Amino acid sequence: MLFNVRSFVSIAKLTETRKQLLRQFWYGRPAQMNVHLKGQDLLTLQNYTADELKYLLWMASDLKQRIKYKGEYLPLMQGKSLAMIFEKRSTRTRLSAETGFALLGGHPSFLTTQDIHLGTNESLTDTVRVLSSMTNAILARVYKHNDLDLMAKESTIPIINGLSDLYHPLQILADYLTLQEHYGGLNGLTITWIGDGNNVLHSIMTSAAKLGMHLHIATPKYGTKFLLTTDPLEAADNANVLVTDTWISMGQEEEKKERLKAFQGYQITMQTAKSAASNWTFLHCLPRKPEEVDDEVFYSPRSLVFQEAENRKWTIMAVMVSLLTDYSPQLQKPTF
Repeated sequence: MLFNVRSFVSIAKLTETRKQLLRQFWYGRPAQMNVHLKGQDLLTLQNYTADELKYLLWMASDLKQRIKYKGEYLPLMQGKSLAMIFEKRSTRTRLSAETGFALLGGHPSFLTTQDIHLGTNESLTDTVRVLSSMTNAILARVYKHNDLDLMAKESTIPIINGLSDLYHPLQILADYLTLQEHYGGLNGLTITWIGDGNNVLHSIMTSAAKLGMHLHIATPKYGTKFLLTTDPLEAADNANVLVTDTWISMGQEEEKKERLKAFQGYQITMQTAKSAASNWTFLHCLPRKPEEVDDEVFYSPRSLVFQEAENRKWTIMAVMVSLLTDYSPQLQKPTF
């Protein structure tokens, strides 16, 4: 039986078009989000916006629906490889990464410190540069978060935090997806954390509010106190140092109007200082804007901002000297 190849291709395209139309009819046309994550690292959720977090959860739901429940094969990682560096043992992170990447058509390579030269005959920098030339991404479970920062600096491919001493973003994304599926939404939920103030809690603290969730924390006493509140006077209660910074960071200029409205009542004034300890002082990393702190506080004898500014010079010099020379301090060690 003879057939026209061009007609066959046209039929195939038509069939796929019909499938897309049916999917749009059945599931609705997907809402568009102005999110572009390609080439970025995932070291902490702190660096991700609310829209970016929602996009990741949206993508997870999509893949789960199509692959698990519809039985579709999506070789999105075809021809790609994933290097998995694990300094610590893992069950869920390792298994989910290996099986998930393979399910998408890619090749995961599990690497421990016993399998490669990392930490024995080769530096982290060299290892990362080599892996960058051979793989498409690196997922790393490390002891020190600083190692991830270094990897991100030296790598030319995305770095994914599989767990560090400070953060565990992959775990929290899984938690949020679970809650999303159970409650049908995240906005307005209250999360109560009872336990250690660890990397998991840190990841919740840097992301929950972005998704409209409330957070209550109960941890044992460690000799310090952590208070999160929306009341400036409550925050200032018995404080020794009052600190603020710009409300509108670089890159947020378009949000100025919205941010100024949100921060109404947050200006540090002498009224704020009345709630502080008798020996209160004020710091600001500069540049300062009047809406952040009024002149009475900013130019008062309690304000240390200009001494603080000058000391930037000396501390930076100290860092350079310490890192680049053999000089040792000659004066007696101060009491800290």
